[in-house]
Amino acid sequence: MQRGKGMKFVGDSRIKATNKMPNVPKDYSEYPGKTEAFWPNFLLKEWMIGAVFLIGYLILTVAHPSPLERQADPTDTMYTPVPDWYFLSMYQLLKYEFASGPYNIIGAIIMPGLAFGALMLVPFMDTSKERRPFKRPLPTAFMLLTFVALFYLTWESVVNHDWEKQAALGAIVEEVEYDTESEGYQIYAGASCINCHGDAFQGALGPTLINTGLTAEEITTIAHDGRGDMPPGTWEGSDEDLQTLAEFIEGLKSE
Repeated sequence: MQRGKGMKFVGDSRIKATNKMPNVPKDYSEYPGKTEAFWPNFLLKEWMIGAVFLIGYLILTVAHPSPLERQADPTDTMYTPVPDWYFLSMYQLLKYEFASGPYNIIGAIIMPGLAFGALMLVPFMDTSKERRPFKRPLPTAFMLLTFVALFYLTWESVVNHDWEKQAALGAIVEEVEYDTESEGYQIYAGASCINCHGDAFQGALGPTLINTGLTAEEITTIAHDGRGDMPPGTWEGSDEDLQTLAEFIEGLKSE
């Protein structure tokens, strides 16, 4: 190749360039605090923050493992399922009159759809490059409103729920063998005891009847006088049937 006045430049692909510039990030000193090199500055910070949250999450899972409840029973209409904590706000929203019953579609679809749709449209409605919150009132207002709504609804769901009753309904109880054809079970089912204590004595509105540690005499006394949430005068049958039922419940012991 000839250029200029007789000057010739010859290139050979077999010869490696000796003055190749290293791959270094650009100098961002002209924009302090506004931008930085993606690699490794920005990405390293993201990894460090992610590692902190991951370690914290692992510590929480070890310190507070997920509680296990009894096996799901679709025939148990007394059990009230409760979602995980991050859905408690939605769970609380569906309790309000304007978002439940005939208006369930409003609380389940329309209101969440508007909220998430608004958050997705914020970047398009506010294209400012400012990073200070008070310089970006629209996205700041949306995020504050979202945080307040989620916090309030989650708080209301937690304080207004009977967690002790929920734990009792979902408690894992030991199974016991019994004869459904026995006289004691027939009296138990016919006296409507099954409605409060479950078809397998696992408990529902009332406590479990397995391993109560009560004698037959104590059970007959409770049937007449009541105890806890069980009102007095619940038993309406004969004393002979009550004695048979009490002896049957006394024998409900798991191995």
